[in-house]
Amino acid sequence: MSQSRATLGGILARRIAFFALFAMLLQLAIVFSDYYWNVGELSRLFVEQETERLAAGITVEESSIRYRLPDSVQQRYHKGDSGYVARIRAANGALVFQSCDAACEDRFLPTDVNPPDFWLRSLVPGKPLSLVGGRAFVIANQRFLVDIATIGDPSDIMSDVLWNEVIEHLIVPMSILLVLVLGGTLLSVRQALRPVRAAADAADRIDPMDSRSHLDFDQMPREVAHLAAAVNRAFERVGELMMSQKVLTSGIAHEIRTPLAALKLELGHIDDPRARRAEADLDDLVNFVAQLTALARLDSVDHGMFEEVDLVELTSSVVAQLAPWVYENKHSLEFFSQVESTIFRGAPSLLRDAVRNLIENAVRHTPDHTVVIVCVGNGTIAVEDRSPKLSPLHKSASSPPDSLGIGLKIVGRIVEIHQASFSTSRSNSGHIVELDFR
Repeated sequence: MSQSRATLGGILARRIAFFALFAMLLQLAIVFSDYYWNVGELSRLFVEQETERLAAGITVEESSIRYRLPDSVQQRYHKGDSGYVARIRAANGALVFQSCDAACEDRFLPTDVNPPDFWLRSLVPGKPLSLVGGRAFVIANQRFLVDIATIGDPSDIMSDVLWNEVIEHLIVPMSILLVLVLGGTLLSVRQALRPVRAAADAADRIDPMDSRSHLDFDQMPREVAHLAAAVNRAFERVGELMMSQKVLTSGIAHEIRTPLAALKLELGHIDDPRARRAEADLDDLVNFVAQLTALARLDSVDHGMFEEVDLVELTSSVVAQLAPWVYENKHSLEFFSQVESTIFRGAPSLLRDAVRNLIENAVRHTPDHTVVIVCVGNGTIAVEDRSPKLSPLHKSASSPPDSLGIGLKIVGRIVEIHQASFSTSRSNSGHIVELDFR
């Protein structure tokens, strides 16, 4: 989803570029209409740009003036019948360049007149342009007067004039503005979204089973911080729900255990073999209810209860606690540790339940005198029953559900909560169930 959806920076860039281009087109229409219908302004720009092109060919050396017609105006002023004429004079009246005969001199200013810096006269009103004008230039501390004239503008220089104005007053400034605005906007968005990106990465790492989980929104913009605060409130409500579910499951377990204990007490007063069988069935029922309650309680586990646990110490304490019960059921229990200690972060009560369930299952579903071996390795706990007969612990999936199946579900859920692995295998002398917390 993150790859298919557009980024906020991309959306802003496209929209800014779209509206900037729209503004440029609108301004282009305004500039074009303003200049196109203003013949006087077009004529002034025509004289300014054309005389500047002609003046670019003047070269002043120590005691001489040289002129070479620029390539950009070569076609217009090389021949006298092109519709364009020009004359360039020095300050002392010396002729530098001329592309017309004596007849066109009548259109220019007389040589005995002190020329102004700029002059313009329209020959025929309207378009195409027909005009005569001139402009003074100072090159190498010498003053030159460039005069030009056109009749009908046959080469459509007016279009070049319009295009130069569009480039100079529209495209260049608008492009600079677009780059600055777009770059500044993207940079601002990137900086503003930096804490949001960090919060998104933190949200990916959030444990929904940990009521202490929250998002830090101190550096976020106000609008995004409001969303982060709402997420934190949602996690607080989840924590409250988990706590209420714990209370509910504990209450259910207490309410069921009490009448069962009373029933067992009453059966103890009856001296009859059937009462003994009923007590055994009642014990199985008590164990079944306890497993159901434990399985329901696992759905509301809070990872905030996790702490550093020594698996060797924890497993040995469970073995020591269950040893008398194992011997009473005509089984034997052995404990081995391949390491002195192995530290793991988890919930001690849940880990004890997992080991206890595995040992109890191995005792309940194997023949008498079976040896149950509990071995702790580097981040692993293995429970093996050394019995030549096939244990119900490893029945196929088609076997009918019983308390053993619920016990394994409890173990599997505990392993899943701790993000560990759970595997069963057959050995030469029995069956092995291994919990791997590495």
